[in-house]
Amino acid sequence: MTLPEKIRRFTPVEYYRLEREAEYKSNYYDGEIFAIAGGTARHSLICSNIGRETGNRLKKTPCAVYESNLRLKIAATGLRTYPDISVYCEPLSHDEEDPAGETYTNPSVIFEVLSPSTEAYDRGFKAENYRRVQSLRAYILIAQDAPHAEVFERQPEGTWLLREATGTGASVRIPGLDIDLPLAEVYARVDFSEPQLAAEKPSARGVTPQ
Repeated sequence: MTLPEKIRRFTPVEYYRLEREAEYKSNYYDGEIFAIAGGTARHSLICSNIGRETGNRLKKTPCAVYESNLRLKIAATGLRTYPDISVYCEPLSHDEEDPAGETYTNPSVIFEVLSPSTEAYDRGFKAENYRRVQSLRAYILIAQDAPHAEVFERQPEGTWLLREATGTGASVRIPGLDIDLPLAEVYARVDFSEPQLAAEKPSARGVTPQ
């Protein structure tokens, strides 16, 4: 009889040490490490557009926009992950378990660009974790195959309100930031007729591609 493979579990400190030495980024949850594959050119372009246009609209505010190299810890669940775009409007709060002080816990707004391979994860487990972030005012899901945005806004009683925008003539109001983001800017120079090549996956168990 073949025995089931024993899953190696890591402490947060071990994860952070391995992450500093790794050639690619990984998520961490419940002692397991899950590698993240590289994104497509379209995914990268949309993320760049969001970061630039959001940052331009927040120049005169205390809010700062960060791209996907900034790591987030969801304190309530222990998930460590890398949102596509994060906006922090308060002084950065560090994860005390990260010896290097490179992981933060208090984003105000998060953007995720959906992909066919990760949409279920982004809408399910990841969104459930985001809703546990006490500082989070909104998270926005951006489609990659058509101009469409879903804005989830935290309500005073703790529920979440969904608003949607479709088409390059539409804009989305970003809760908590008091800015409007035109979808024409989000999808600038995106050619939806171009086929997308699959992202290359690193050779690791539990890969979560973008």
